[in-house]
Amino acid sequence: MTPGNGAPTLTIPAAFNGPDGSGNGGYSAGLLAGLLTAPGGPAVQVTLRTPPPLDRTLTVEGTPEEGLRLVDPTAQDKARLVAEAVRAAPFDEAPVPGGPVTVSEAARARERYAGLTDHPFPRCYSCGPARAEGEGLRLFAGSVRPGRGPDGVGNTVACTWDVLEAVDGGDGRAAPAQVWAALDCPGGWSSDVSGRPIVLGRMSAQILDLPAVGSTPVVMGHLESVDGRKVHTGSALYDETGRLLAQARATWIALRS
Repeated sequence: MTPGNGAPTLTIPAAFNGPDGSGNGGYSAGLLAGLLTAPGGPAVQVTLRTPPPLDRTLTVEGTPEEGLRLVDPTAQDKARLVAEAVRAAPFDEAPVPGGPVTVSEAARARERYAGLTDHPFPRCYSCGPARAEGEGLRLFAGSVRPGRGPDGVGNTVACTWDVLEAVDGGDGRAAPAQVWAALDCPGGWSSDVSGRPIVLGRMSAQILDLPAVGSTPVVMGHLESVDGRKVHTGSALYDETGRLLAQARATWIALRS
């Protein structure tokens, strides 16, 4: 964030993409959420209104009390409003039912990650297999609790996260926006992303604590429901002992054929 004409600004670097040419949804949302909360603070809901542009100075409008708006001053009409953020109510129940799996089980689940063979966005910062170690989070979440029915509702996925120095927020722990990115894609991959590509529309997240650089926490995602083009998921981050570090719920939008 940098000051500009009295208003804060945010820039999403090109390295933090989701689909090619636009920002990773979780990372972009986490940057804006960081202006409303801190680890251990309240949950924040971020709604993405248009694909977040990369390497462009975006202006933050509004107040913490009324909510924040992330605006692209160079865009026209609907593309001008990039995202909105408001403080959210506490989570009333766990977004991933059944609790965490072990680190070893999550590590084995990576081998079942569908995106290894069929990925609509292979260079996604959070889950893209085309990103080298240290240049992306490489979160490869595979199923650990199969779902039911044609949509696979109830499917739960997991993977490990190698928290490298590249994500250090300056205090030996992952930066909050990196945690939002980690909560993002594993939730999406609880659905059939390979067969039905989706993009993040809205995400509510709360960070209780940040994982330390050098640690290997477990990330989990859960498919709650499918409603037409909308896919609803939960996700959670646990440390190696099973302690909850962060949690999120998200609404995704399936891309039109």
